[in-house]
Amino acid sequence: MNQTAILTGESSNPEVFLGRQPILDQQRKIVAYELLFRSANSLLEGHINDDVAATSAVIINTLSQFGIHHVISNHLGFINVSASFLMSETLELLPPERIVLEILEDVPITTPIIQRCKELKELGFRISLNNFKYRSEYAPLLPVLDFIKVNVATTPADKLGLLIPQLRKYSKAKLIAENVELESDFIACTPLGFDLYQGFFFAKPTVLQSKKPQSYHTSLMRIMGMLLGDANLSQLEPLFKDNPSLSINLLRLVNSVAIIGSRSPVSSLRQAIVVLGQKQLLRWVQLLLYASPDGTAGSSLLLQVANRARLMELLAKKVDTHVNNLSDQAFMVGMLSMADVVMHTPLTEVLDSVGLSDEMRVAILRQEGELGALLILAEMIEEGNFTAANDKIRGMGISVNELTEIQLQAMQWSSELESQSS
Repeated sequence: MNQTAILTGESSNPEVFLGRQPILDQQRKIVAYELLFRSANSLLEGHINDDVAATSAVIINTLSQFGIHHVISNHLGFINVSASFLMSETLELLPPERIVLEILEDVPITTPIIQRCKELKELGFRISLNNFKYRSEYAPLLPVLDFIKVNVATTPADKLGLLIPQLRKYSKAKLIAENVELESDFIACTPLGFDLYQGFFFAKPTVLQSKKPQSYHTSLMRIMGMLLGDANLSQLEPLFKDNPSLSINLLRLVNSVAIIGSRSPVSSLRQAIVVLGQKQLLRWVQLLLYASPDGTAGSSLLLQVANRARLMELLAKKVDTHVNNLSDQAFMVGMLSMADVVMHTPLTEVLDSVGLSDEMRVAILRQEGELGALLILAEMIEEGNFTAANDKIRGMGISVNELTEIQLQAMQWSSELESQSS
């Protein structure tokens, strides 16, 4: 496909699933996303090995059409590249200062490939090597690399201890531990000398110990329960005033994303409650569960749960045919689905303190009903399980293109939440 076709959005295979996985530093802050693309046809036909090359035009068109900032915010974006994609001039349509080109492990490391990597680096791109396992042909490539990924799920721990010092001798690349899915994996990798970590370990604590929630979280849960019970302003305001940090954090978070119909910042607690109204106030209070201690929206967990909640809300609007307030309920289910992680309390206890409807409880705890189906779909997308997601959205009457558009809207919302509050 030529560049004209790419820029006009023409493609022989326009339906492409979009996913992303966070890459974090030692402080568990997101520094990059790996962008995952999979053509819908490859899921049906099984031609997954050729998928990167087949969808390269759509990858570039998607990022250029919707704006890369909405997909990766202020972070770097890692994109898998096959040999043909790497050698293609179409790569140069991407913004080099934002993109890391990740060479797949089946790419033959030839002299032309190494020369092409050097050319791309001169253009401003960064180069990464995926799933590193020593091969002699890697030797001339190592000094060119900016990142090297090591799969900690398939590399024995004793070999990791030997591999990392060797890599440090021959490359200045940052080392990324990939497939870090549990907090225990992160803890085990930390002393080995990795610079970055890829996976959802920050959302999956190793041991969930029931302990008394902090007064901050207790106040939030009380406010949530009162909002679900239609409490008025006079009942709500004292709860915030009794907890100054809660009030300050609410104002910071509310002002991080523009309020519909208002361009002026909210400057007082009463104004925040009045301007937002019950529905929006409930949303911001839920977000506060995941906010950083200083009230900013920089926490990795907040960004993931915000994206999940917004995604579920937009999906519910697409399929909502007969259930009242399904989209509002979907947002709340998404938001509370990881409340146990931040509160270090079993999810059943967290939900008991809020007073949710039976439909929302079974959706969160057992993933049942329409809301449960939306939660399952959201998790499939986060995990990059596109085959299962494909079956799920087809059953809901949603196309891959419609799903991608919804995902990008959700990503834009969470990106604004992050960038405007930092």
